[in-house]
Amino acid sequence: MTVEAAITLAALVSVLVLCLGAVLCVSHQFRCQDAAREAARLAARGDEARAVETAARVAPPNARITLREDGDLVVAVVSVAGPLLPLVTLTAEAVAVREPEPVP
Repeated sequence: MTVEAAITLAALVSVLVLCLGAVLCVSHQFRCQDAAREAARLAARGDEARAVETAARVAPPNARITLREDGDLVVAVVSVAGPLLPLVTLTAEAVAVREPEPVP
């Protein structure tokens, strides 16, 4: 094997690993968005514990899930370090309007 072939092979492997990392990042981003959406919907209904539990099930492993209130809104934020590219942080945010309390 010549030096040129070895360098070409190393470059090709590097490009393939970066492409795989990008595809995995997109997949994780979709999962974060789905988890944030579900958490915001459940928290808006007043079920914060179930919201975090459901988001943890939907989100990628080691995701950080936070819920906060902003007036009448419930904001769910899901973030996780990117797979194969740990310097990339993937974050998704979803907002839902808190449902009114039932009238007795």
